[in-house]
Amino acid sequence: MFDFVRNNKRVMQGLLLVIILPSFVLVGVESYQNRGDAAAGVATVAGQKVTQQEWEEAQRRQIDQARQMMGAQFDQKMFETPEAKQAILNNLVAERAVNAEIAASHLTVGDAAIARQISDIPGLRKPDGSFDMEQYKSLLAAQGLTPSMYDQRLRRDMTVQQLVGSIQQTAFAPRSMASRLSDINDQEREVQELVFPIAQYLPQVQVTDAMVKAYYDKNAALFTIPEQVKAEYVVFDADAVASKVQVSDAEINEYYNKNLKVYTTPEQRTASHILINLARDAKPADQAAAKAKAEAVLADVRKNPANFAEIAKAQSQDQGSAAQGGDLGVVEKGAFVKPVEDTIYALKEGETSGLVQSEYGYHIIKVTALKPAAQKPLADAKAEIAADLKKQKMSKQYSEMAEVFTNMVYEQSESLKPVADKLGLKIETVDALTRKPNPALATAPFNNEKFLTALFGVDAVKNKRNTEAVEVSPSVLISGRVVEFKPATKRPLAEVDAQIRQRVTLEEASRMARAAGEQKLAAVKASGDATGFGAATVVARTKQPTINTTAAVAVLKADVSKLPAYVGVEVPGQGYGVYRIGKVSQPATPDAARRTQEQQQIGQLVGQAEMYNFVESLKTKAKAKVNVTPSQLGVRSDAQ
Repeated sequence: MFDFVRNNKRVMQGLLLVIILPSFVLVGVESYQNRGDAAAGVATVAGQKVTQQEWEEAQRRQIDQARQMMGAQFDQKMFETPEAKQAILNNLVAERAVNAEIAASHLTVGDAAIARQISDIPGLRKPDGSFDMEQYKSLLAAQGLTPSMYDQRLRRDMTVQQLVGSIQQTAFAPRSMASRLSDINDQEREVQELVFPIAQYLPQVQVTDAMVKAYYDKNAALFTIPEQVKAEYVVFDADAVASKVQVSDAEINEYYNKNLKVYTTPEQRTASHILINLARDAKPADQAAAKAKAEAVLADVRKNPANFAEIAKAQSQDQGSAAQGGDLGVVEKGAFVKPVEDTIYALKEGETSGLVQSEYGYHIIKVTALKPAAQKPLADAKAEIAADLKKQKMSKQYSEMAEVFTNMVYEQSESLKPVADKLGLKIETVDALTRKPNPALATAPFNNEKFLTALFGVDAVKNKRNTEAVEVSPSVLISGRVVEFKPATKRPLAEVDAQIRQRVTLEEASRMARAAGEQKLAAVKASGDATGFGAATVVARTKQPTINTTAAVAVLKADVSKLPAYVGVEVPGQGYGVYRIGKVSQPATPDAARRTQEQQQIGQLVGQAEMYNFVESLKTKAKAKVNVTPSQLGVRSDAQ
């Protein structure tokens, strides 16, 4: 996205509508909000309710999709905010409004289009080119779908795509508007700089005790030590269970004997073929010609068996395998028509068949490799089986022990010792914990916001009772007990005196630099005098700035209707700069490729704006209402 859009996000956000089929991501439905009507569902669209269950299911889907996409970078907390939950509800409202319009307008997609879409799914073609229905069903079943369910979903998605396309693809940005925006983006400003550095004024600053005291009183929060606790805690996790779970040799032997198929590698065959095509409705003369050709090729194969691959490349009419010398790869049951499959499994390694006729024509088949079935010995499988059995046992044992842990820290809340003795856990101690996690402590179990909230609870602090069992990460529970509580205190003035003097000195020097700079700015605006300014340099949105970035932004925003133009900028931590803009121009050679890309981006923004307005009108038409208020958007643990 070019700089104009990047630097004007607040303006452009109102134009953006991101559509992720089959759902919509929209921002803001305040005009449809009807507070206090939750009995009608969390939302109502076209007279139909959006239920709490549907909303929570949408949240779960969104979380699962994000977890798969983001991997280790995934953070579920980003989906637990009221804003995130509201956005997902807005998606449902928009989706329902679009569905209502589709139904009212009787929009649909024909069976032929659905069939074409499905047939284009990669990996669903057999070696002979036909559609692999069994593989298709298997893929759908893995997702909990049947062909009819998928057809229905695909038909809906394609209908939505057509509706979206009819709006977005007809939108366009006038060339003059795109050209004007690109001109603004390319504009170059020749600027001179005059800096009043903070360092220049530091020797002039005199900090008094009164100034230090005033800063100390005004900024008390900066010098407050937050409330802290010293706490004991116990952690219950998988390690606490592992030592209590053992797997015997007898259990391993029994599992191995009951699951021999798991440790048996089936026979594996690799085959190649040569195909001479024959249409099902071929005339007798064509049948005879095809058979004669196949017999001639077979004779050539038998005469030169080592040249099977070369002959296949030259003679086979199977477009999928001919170029690979007829190679069909590893053969799987059910992958080929019956006579071909039967022949493959009847041949020995290196053996070539006679003519095999199928519905596609005449085949000459060769088994190129055969790996017999093999069984993995118990000795080789023992470690794997032991690990699997231990994992199964640990899962059950963890559930039982976790329940004991949860109950004991609550029922015997005066001490952590009973639960530690019962489950063989170690009581640890940690000091200086605050209400908020400390980044320096990283993923330590006690450095968890939920646990710290419980530890700073009234009952835990006042009565020194155990906290509830808190799950701080998957399968990791922790309970703590306050040993010592330190209320928030303010650091003594004497302790922070030097720190305050340094801050006040910098602030006073910065103020002096700003005052001098503003005085100079007023003078040059009145006189136009360029005395004291540095050499001219060019600043542009498309180039790395040659002056401070904060100053460059101010220079590019400045009114240049009258030149020279001046702008003053306070540069954080450096001082104050005055900038003289003497010339505004366009580059000698515009970047044509970038301008074309910018015009496309502007057109896309216009299309998105059109689509946003269209969906908003559909929501109005469907009388969409959101029936929950922001205060009702709390995090629900069962919605995860």
